[in-house]
Parts: sequence; structure tokens; C-alpha cells
Amino acid sequence: MPEPVEVRLPDDVRLHVEATGPAGAEVTAVLLHGWTLDGRSWHRQLAALRTAFGSVRVVTYDARGHGRSSCMTLPTATLAQLGDDLAAVLDAVVPAGRVVLVGHSMGGMTIMEYAHRHPEHFARRVAGLVFVSTTAEGHTHTVYGLSPRIARVIRLAETTGAGVLARCGSWRPPQALLRALRPSIRWMLFGDRCDPADIRLVTSAVARASLRSIGGFRVSIGVQHRLATLAALAHLPAAALVGDRDRLTPPPCAESIAAALPATELTVCPGAGHMLMMERPDEVNAALSAVLRRVLDATPTR
Repeated sequence: MPEPVEVRLPDDVRLHVEATGPAGAEVTAVLLHGWTLDGRSWHRQLAALRTAFGSVRVVTYDARGHGRSSCMTLPTATLAQLGDDLAAVLDAVVPAGRVVLVGHSMGGMTIMEYAHRHPEHFARRVAGLVFVSTTAEGHTHTVYGLSPRIARVIRLAETTGAGVLARCGSWRPPQALLRALRPSIRWMLFGDRCDPADIRLVTSAVARASLRSIGGFRVSIGVQHRLATLAALAHLPAAALVGDRDRLTPPPCAESIAAALPATELTVCPGAGHMLMMERPDEVNAALSAVLRRVLDATPTR
């Protein structure tokens, strides 16, 4: 069973963290969820890792303002702060050993921000990377699967709405509204096929996110550019995965990550959308397993 841990950050935000596996593991996998989601989005990867890698410790946590973590002030709803939070979580929960970082969407961007803001800390700790449905170029390639003209209109409406939501504090989305928006959530986040249980899980996660986090993170997500940061990490075992029906981080996002990290194993999943760890768990599990094996093979035993 997961071991719950609370990490209190310097600004008094409390992060809900869960860990499984041996506390003294030589290698720990840390899985970071996407915007408006929470650590439960990795449940299929957690089950696979427990079966295949009993010697690996696995950590998930809910980002500030998400899931069971507490809300925060609006100025700290930034990717830069999430990068700092990741460094703090590693210090508190994974004080020793090598780390494989696995990030979906905003979680992948958090990893890049951590590498940018804490390069020496990153170099000491991180041994492998897995990027799932994420980008290093903000909203450069995001056109929602529509024409550029319509995409510009949607982006304007989205950013305007985000600004309003960001000022709504710790309130959470009403359940009735989320039920009404479920078809839109399905269209935006999933590809050709979708398990109804996955839609329910995603809707449940959005219901736990504060309106401040739903709106507040939008600005820094849209403007982040970290390809130069990635280029300095080319020596690490890495994988990048994307669905060819992803409306938020389409294939050019993963392709630019793979170009910055030439040794990266790039996987494009036909018919899949943004929620690859749910839609294509076998492909995500295989990519994560391959990186973990490379890290384990390179990790000296005591």
C-alpha cells in the first residue's frame, strides 16, 4: 500500500505525497502529473512498476493547488515554483539514491524548470527522464486540432477565462458543471478510444483542483521555453511519448524534445490523445521500464 507523506514547503503549502517500495532503494521513480490532475492519473504505471521493479521506490505527489495538496497564493502559481517544489520533494522524500523523473504535460514542464533553476541539484540526483505528452515550447504548437484562426480565438477565450478563474482563490469547480463539461473534457484530452472510467477519474481530479490553480498556471505554461535546458541533458537515458491525436501537446512538441535530446526514444501512439498513461499504458510502461533498466544497469550495487 502507498505510504502517505506530507511535505510542508517554505511558504506553508502542504503537498500530499505517496511512496511505495523500499525506503533505501538505489533508484526512485518520481511521477509528476499534469495540469488540473493529481497523482492518481498514474495508477496503471504504479501497478506495473510494483510488479516489475520491486527494488525501485516509486513516488507520486499532488502539485500545489491540486488533489489533496493545499492551495497557494496566486504569485506562486507558476512553473518556476513547481520546479522549486520538485527539488524540495526530492530533498524531503528521496534524500539519497538516483532518480528517474517521469512527467506528464505540466509535470514534464516542471521537470524542465527544475533542471533550469537547480542545475547542480539536478545533476547530482537525476539519472533518467520520461516525458509523456508534454512540451518545452509553451503553446507554440497548440492549435487544439483545429485551424490556426479558430485556435487563436479559443486561446484568447481560454487565457481570458483563466485570468478570471485565477482570482477565485481556493474554490473548486462545481460538480454539476463538470458533469456538463464531460463531453468537452473527453474531446480535449482523449483520442479515438476512451474508457469511461478514465473520464470519471479525470473529472474527479479536476473537481479537486482549486480554481486558482486551474487559472493561475495557464500563463507560465503558455510561455515556457526550455529547449536549451534540455540540450544540456543529452547524456541521460530518456524517452518521449505523444499521441497523434493530442490536441494540447501534438507530435511536434515531442519531436522538438527528441531533437534536443538526440538519444531519446520517441514513441508516437496512433489514435491516442493527451492522456497517454491511461489510453496507452502498455507503451508508457514499456518506455518507463526501458529507462529504468538502463539506470539500474548503470547503478553500482553496494
